[in-house]
Amino acid sequence: MKFHEMPYQRPDPGVLKSRLTALTERLKKADSYEAAKAVFLEMETLQKHIETMQTLSSIRHSIDTRDAFYDGEEKFWNEAGPELEAYLQDWTKAMLDSPFRLRFAGEYGQVMFLNAEIALKTFSPEIIPELQQENDLTQEYEKLLASAQIPFEGQSYTLSQLTPFKSDPDDARRLAAWKAEGQWYKDNQTRLDDIYDRLVRLRDAMGKKLGYEGYTALGYYRMGRNCYTKEDVEKFRSAVVQYLVPVADSIYKAQARRLGKEYPMSFADNALEFRSGNPRPVGTAEDILAQGRKFYDELSPETSLFFRTMLEGELLDVLSTPGKAGGGYCTFLPDHRVPFIFANFNGTQGDVEVVTHEAGHAFDCWLNRDRVPTSYVWPTMEACEVHSMSMEFIAWPWAEGFFGPDARKFRYSHLAAALTFIPYGTLVDHFQHEVYARPDMTPAQRHGVWKELLGVYMPWMKLDGDIPFYAEGQGWQRQHHIYSSPFYYIDYCLAQTVALQFWAMLQEDRPAAWEKYLAYTRQGGSETFTRLLENAGLESPFEPHCLQAVCEKAGRWLAAYDLTGIL
Repeated sequence: MKFHEMPYQRPDPGVLKSRLTALTERLKKADSYEAAKAVFLEMETLQKHIETMQTLSSIRHSIDTRDAFYDGEEKFWNEAGPELEAYLQDWTKAMLDSPFRLRFAGEYGQVMFLNAEIALKTFSPEIIPELQQENDLTQEYEKLLASAQIPFEGQSYTLSQLTPFKSDPDDARRLAAWKAEGQWYKDNQTRLDDIYDRLVRLRDAMGKKLGYEGYTALGYYRMGRNCYTKEDVEKFRSAVVQYLVPVADSIYKAQARRLGKEYPMSFADNALEFRSGNPRPVGTAEDILAQGRKFYDELSPETSLFFRTMLEGELLDVLSTPGKAGGGYCTFLPDHRVPFIFANFNGTQGDVEVVTHEAGHAFDCWLNRDRVPTSYVWPTMEACEVHSMSMEFIAWPWAEGFFGPDARKFRYSHLAAALTFIPYGTLVDHFQHEVYARPDMTPAQRHGVWKELLGVYMPWMKLDGDIPFYAEGQGWQRQHHIYSSPFYYIDYCLAQTVALQFWAMLQEDRPAAWEKYLAYTRQGGSETFTRLLENAGLESPFEPHCLQAVCEKAGRWLAAYDLTGIL
């Protein structure tokens, strides 16, 4: 079935609540494991259907946030989702209390119960109003960004459509694009500050209602973190400052020399890697997808079937259009047993990374689409990002097909970006810890914290430049995750550290690296992040010297890379 043929129907909340209650009572009364398992599988079917309807609504709304019907459906789910959570929590409690728990764990593994115990720590009926308001505020932020029409060179652009101009080789044009984008954010500063202020206070209130000091502990539980702590993340952040920031700093110093710029550079100049321009894909969006099909066809039989199914089922929506939500994501439609990829192609290197990164997520989903329970399709977020970030490196031998004459430039740029991203992602995480530790900060104080941390994690950024939005410490407001998914960003940094291990292996033995990637990915979400790594023979990013080792190897590779003929 093609995506446009997939039926959507708003479920009746009363009927759902009755069915959830009945299934929970039947589980409690089950007098044998076979009877309990039958109820468990019925619940799986019901939950898959609820998830499919909610996801279809979300996808179609993000494709066109102006669509009145799906805007209404999102409002419905914003209200219904938290209400249904109370009934799902009753089910979770019944599973944890079941006399057949050991039998379930023997057949399906312990992780489902570990995650269930964490889930119980994230909800109480008394926070339903706050959850509903949180959903509405997140939707308000998304619609605000999607509504952007930025005047530039006599035309109007969305935020995504303006992005290519932000890396234009012409210094004046590039700076003008950054200024135009920054001005749009400044013009909407009051709304952006107000939305986030309300989100922070709501989340802090939720944490306190559930018995925590504030939001941070609750935020970790909501992210499903089941094998590491806030203290582990703090140690990782320290390792980033110690080992990676100096390597990233040297990358930007080399970039300044290439560009003939004074170091540190402005935000606009940091965005240009080569005087001749950043690597750009060749051809149209259709050409990029066709090269993606060639890549996955030649990579393995599994990836070939997977990507052809995605193309034939219209399971990629990648063009940047008016009213479309920003960013990109991969999600799952369990009733149809297929993933879906949403993106905004804009003629930059990021278009190719959608075909590798988001499809890396989708490939994990594809391999594990029939997992029971369905929650095992995906592991926790940091583990998911390993699939995607590593697939980007696996695609290197096909770079000529994606980038043509810019392939050599791309390989340097991609590895450099992997290293320089981690300090930024760690900054995002550190900033959020500061925000939720001091929820009563004013918007101006939050901007001050961001600006201060920029100096720690990204010293290559000149903060007295011509773009006030960025130079004054407000650039965090363009980072969707800070609004919609608090504490979901260090996940990318942890995963990138693991992906750099795959990069190193790929330089030495590609077939062995691919087999290790498959060994990691085939586990789905059946284990915790650190156990998934251990089972696949990979080092945890929390190990003291893991980050140091990958940074040194990648740094040496970049320093020795032949840039002859690349201006």
